[in-house]
Amino acid sequence: MATRPKSPDYILFCTVLSLLAVGIIMVYSSSAVSAYVNFNDSYYFLKRQLVWVFLGIFVMVTAMNIDYRVWRKLALPVFAVTVILLILVLIPGLGRVVNGARRWLGFGSFYIQPSELAKLGMVLFSAEYLALRQDKMGSFVKGMLPLIVWLLVVFGLILKEPDLGTALSIAGTTFIMTFIAGAQIKHLVGLGFVGIIGVIAAIIVEPYRLKRLLAFRNPWADPLNTGYHIIQSLYAIGSGGLFGVGLGRSREKFLYLPEPHTDFIFAIIGEELGLVGTVTVVILFFLLAWRGYRVALAAPDIYSSMLAGGITTMIVLQALMNIAVVTASMPVTGIPLPFISFGGSALIFTLCGVGILLNISRYVTLK
Repeated sequence: MATRPKSPDYILFCTVLSLLAVGIIMVYSSSAVSAYVNFNDSYYFLKRQLVWVFLGIFVMVTAMNIDYRVWRKLALPVFAVTVILLILVLIPGLGRVVNGARRWLGFGSFYIQPSELAKLGMVLFSAEYLALRQDKMGSFVKGMLPLIVWLLVVFGLILKEPDLGTALSIAGTTFIMTFIAGAQIKHLVGLGFVGIIGVIAAIIVEPYRLKRLLAFRNPWADPLNTGYHIIQSLYAIGSGGLFGVGLGRSREKFLYLPEPHTDFIFAIIGEELGLVGTVTVVILFFLLAWRGYRVALAAPDIYSSMLAGGITTMIVLQALMNIAVVTASMPVTGIPLPFISFGGSALIFTLCGVGILLNISRYVTLK
């Protein structure tokens, strides 16, 4: 049985607040030009991000004070709602199309991305499943296979939007959670091999994905089209040097680098704050990973251990993927940098996950 709750892990709490502070500053700095050009208001994105940050902090603090065992009862309903929303967003007339992708669901000025809920929903579902089936994880059919089937449902629906980056982050998180739960290495290796083949097939059947892969190998072969994102991102990071060109003085944000306040905000950090700034952000994510996995290791029961490990992996893996894209270490795929990139759905659901993680930390003793 879990003991009486104590204070949450303040190192983890302060780390997240620090990342949010960096996000607020950099969202304004990176978006001021495009906001003025498109909306005649340099503060357009900043004002919206502040609303999402304060709402997200409220959600995080609320979740921090809800016993984590409540989420165990909600795992299946949340997962069911997630699947339903992922289906609805694909229906013409319901799902909103932005930049050729049907990822948004809502009305008026209120929209959410069901795929962002899917990240947390899959972690909640997987934690409950793995806690119940831990004694069967040595068997592929009785242990891993049912979870993989549901993962493929979510993966396929998100891939249909299309959003390969988010689908891969969810698959990667689930894969690591099954490893933590004690799945056999031979089963994981086999699944990994099949997964790689599947990803290659998904890239080949979609011409734009294949072009991105070819651009990743040599972006300068097509510098004005498929290689443009990578080249401009590298220009931004490279021109920052050790200490950067100065906060607010980015040149790439003057409509050269696409999505400077969302997917490529790390490049603007590199340009304006230099290596010192980017390393600081990486250190903050390392701190989050350290505290999150310590909570998972010291958790009072199998379920909370799986849940804490899954939430931590969800955040850290997404950060790694974003930084890898921005630094041309993997092909371009649209995935935001947690806590820092502009956006509401991603921030709210991520902070909800952090709140759950902080609640679990109230039942463990950390040094």
